[in-house]
Amino acid sequence: MYRNLVEAVILALEEINTHGKYADKVLEKILKSNPKWGSRDRGFIAETVYDVVRYQRLLAYLSLKVVKTDTATVQDWVAVYLTQQGYELPNWSIFQNILPLSSDEINACITEISSPAILQAYPDWLFERLETELGKERWDKESVFLNQPADVFLRVNTLKIAPRKLASFLEEEGIHTALLDTGFTLRLLRRQNVFKSKYFKLGYFEVQDWSSQQVALTLDVQPGMRVIDACAGAGGKTLHLAALMKNKGKIIAMDTEEWKLKKLMERANRAGISIIEPRVIDSAKVIKRLQDSADRLLTDVPCSGLGVLRRNPDTKWKLTPESIERTRAIQQDILQNYSAMLRKGGSMVYATCSILPSENEEQVKAFVNQNNDFAIAEMRTIYASESKADGFFISLLKN
Repeated sequence: MYRNLVEAVILALEEINTHGKYADKVLEKILKSNPKWGSRDRGFIAETVYDVVRYQRLLAYLSLKVVKTDTATVQDWVAVYLTQQGYELPNWSIFQNILPLSSDEINACITEISSPAILQAYPDWLFERLETELGKERWDKESVFLNQPADVFLRVNTLKIAPRKLASFLEEEGIHTALLDTGFTLRLLRRQNVFKSKYFKLGYFEVQDWSSQQVALTLDVQPGMRVIDACAGAGGKTLHLAALMKNKGKIIAMDTEEWKLKKLMERANRAGISIIEPRVIDSAKVIKRLQDSADRLLTDVPCSGLGVLRRNPDTKWKLTPESIERTRAIQQDILQNYSAMLRKGGSMVYATCSILPSENEEQVKAFVNQNNDFAIAEMRTIYASESKADGFFISLLKN
């Protein structure tokens, strides 16, 4: 354990907690700041930061108990975490108010905690809401599993290469994978930086979670169709749709943020995809002009992100009850207005990376109750504890 690595961890946590910055962006910046760090050093920094963010409520509680101060600092959290991990804290100035620290004392404090929200490190209001909406048995499983590090999945670009061939090529680079039953999904057997692979740069694959890949599959697109991805973002699902369509037909990729669509088109160019047309949603007229024009419509709407806490653990500390309600209003607005772009006889998918029924089933049922032309053909929640992938909700609607 080197001092500069621990100081990098503390710096990252201060940026995340004091300044409200996103963990992935902070880590990206810090890891770029020292090119001399090797993969093991980078792994230590990233894993420690994410673990402390995941369990910061528990670590703060333990810090107050064992350090016996009125206010627990980020340094205190890190000290408690490292002690739990079996490290003996060096006599550094950053730990001067903490030493000596005993793992036995920490473990004794943990056994005295009766609150599951503290033990699993969630805000009380969020823990209670999820327990109420999902039921205690379901949430007991998810609350634990969503605190575990996420696996990395690759979606093979079948327009360029066969999955088994790519797996063989990656093996030669020291990247070990397992082919899953989708026929185009590889799971990394250990976490590695795959963006340095020459095969990524050649557009042979994208990093995309297994659950996210189920969204495009549910839409059942065919070559030659006219498809609208109404909340395309940077385009992970758009690219998947294009591959399923064998790069034949047309996909209109829409988003309110132009920079995201530019990123999408860069990725499409790398993937060898030519059927995507980007359109910025800068007024209601954009939606109106596309009325009754799509064979298939994808609405992968903004959401709380509660299904992807394993890869974005800081989300649970940034959410509020008010922010969830604002998001729910946006979701229903998208359903009500964007659905007009679907032709009669077409199909649309409503998807979120949330596991809250109030963002999922309740939204779909409310929409169908107000729009008799639509019927629910399929509705499912993918739970992380069962899939070992991200939590997702996918509903297929027929017009």
